[in-house]
Formats: sequence, C-alpha cells, structure tokens
Amino acid sequence: MRAAYFETTGAPDVITVGEVPTPDPKAGEVRVKVLAASINPIDTYIRSGAAPMPLPKPAITGTDFAGVVDAVGSGASRFKVGERVWGSNQGLLGRQGTCAEFVCVEEKWAYPTPDGVSDEQAAALALVGITAHLGLFQRANLKSGETVFVNGGTGGVGSMVVQMAKAVGSRVVTSAGSDEKGMMARELGADAVVNYKAEDFAARVKEAAGASGINVWFETQPPTDLDRTVDLVAPRGRVVVMAGRAARPVFPNGPFYVKGLSLFGFAMFNMPADEQRACADDMNRWAAAGRLKALIGKTFPLSQTAAAHTLQEDNTGRKAGTLTGKIVILPAA
Repeated sequence: MRAAYFETTGAPDVITVGEVPTPDPKAGEVRVKVLAASINPIDTYIRSGAAPMPLPKPAITGTDFAGVVDAVGSGASRFKVGERVWGSNQGLLGRQGTCAEFVCVEEKWAYPTPDGVSDEQAAALALVGITAHLGLFQRANLKSGETVFVNGGTGGVGSMVVQMAKAVGSRVVTSAGSDEKGMMARELGADAVVNYKAEDFAARVKEAAGASGINVWFETQPPTDLDRTVDLVAPRGRVVVMAGRAARPVFPNGPFYVKGLSLFGFAMFNMPADEQRACADDMNRWAAAGRLKALIGKTFPLSQTAAAHTLQEDNTGRKAGTLTGKIVILPAA
C-alpha cells in the first residue's frame, strides 16, 4: 500500500510517500480502507521529535481516520466488513498512523460513521472533537446554563468547544483574530466574540460574560497570563488546559484558592478508550443531527503530506494565519 512515513524524526521533509507492506489485522483489530485522514499539531510534534513516543519503523504519520472496514481480525466483533467507521488515537504510543491506504485499528478505538456524515467530516472531527468533549464534560463537568470561554472559536478544538457547549444549552464567549473569523464563530453558535487584536480583551470578555462570569475557561493555547484568567473566571469556576508543553506561567495561588477555582489538565491520548467512546457517541448524535461540523481549511493528496505538516506547523507554531480549520489528507486522491 502507499503511505506517508518517516524513518527518523526531523523537519517535514523526513516524510516519504511510498510503498510499504499492507498490514493484516491482529486479534481484536479491524483493517480500515482509509478514505480520509487529518493532520493535527500532535502529528507534527511526534514527527519532529518534540513529543517523544515509541515509534514503529517506518512510522506512518496521522492520528485520525475515516473509511470502510475491509478485514476483521480474530475476536473482533463490533464491526463487519463494509461498515463505515472513524476514529483517532492512531500514530501514537507505538501504534501505526493513518496517512495510508489502509490502517489496522484496535476496535475499541473505532466508531460507526453516521449516515449523512462524510468521511472528510468524520476524520476532521475526530481528535479535536474528542479533546473538546473530554475537556468540557469529563474534566470540567459543564452544565446547561453555564457560560464557557474558549480561545479561538474557529480553531480545531475551539470550534468543537463552541458547538458542543451550545448543544447542551450553555452560553459561549470566544475570541477571534479578525472580523471574518468572528463571523464564522457566530455562525457556529458563539453568543459573543472578542477580537483580541482590536479590542481590550479582558474588558470585553468581562462585559460579554455578564453578571454570572465565566464558569468554564477552556484554554486551547499555551497559558501565558493566569492572573488575567483567574480574574475573569467566576467563583467556583473551572479552568481547562490542554496545550503548552513548555509553558511555565506564573500561578496566582492567592486569588485562585480564595475564589474556589479548579484547574484541570489532560492529554487526549492518555484517556482510556471507554471515556473516549462516550465522547464519540455524543459526537455521532450531534453530527447526524447537523449540530456538529468540522471547519475544513485545506485538503491534500497523500503525496503532499509533507506540505500538510508544513502548513500545520506554520499556523500552530509560527502563527502564520494562513489556515482556518482542519487539514484533511485524501489517500485515494
């Protein structure tokens, strides 16, 4: 099969697209004909060596997938050949990645794709949607009627937070770097959008939150100013962090404990399969009802996977502003 793989960590040009053996499913696995994969920042961290993990040789890049089951290993019973599936958690912790014509997946990491949801959408929703769901509900225990703030309401995780919070009846305040992105965030359901480049951020967030304040602060960026965050969060509020491996912000201990706040951190790939499956069940229900969609900013054929990594890095690390939404890889293109 054709796959996008690397033999050693480094810059995007370590990625080669070529022929590798087609895998056979082991016990408890299904083999999926990949019709869409997507690129996430974690894929670039693994490829560059910034997030050291066990890697197969060669290592196929890619975490998310959507496609059709084409073979079933012994003992696997959740799916049959011909069924559409999607999932994440591949290309991590020694598992082989998804930017290939086929991938073998433990069935616990695969979920049925709802009718009416495209493979491109299913793949683009995967990691970012599971991450948003875990942060909002498993960690922060978001309730209907509460107010959520999330950075970057049109980003991968941010756009999921906006839509999921609205799906359960919460109010959403978010930030955007342009009026155009602000309009997109409102179309996704945001109640208020702060243009962080043109407005007084803290004042506008406080105004938008109203008397109740921010109950859940979902931090999608490496935290830099926890003093400001703690000031803006309501008493007994919850702060969720899921980015910033090298971040070492000053922690405002006094106001944090006096307000009775809670701080939750997590990495999606460390969360167990049963907790992630609960996320997928909600995501499938919302996606089938048209209440959850991924913003897809760019699609690439498999042959241009290295270029896809470059685009992701330009926007995640170098803040180029040339991408809104997810990057999708189409192995058959």
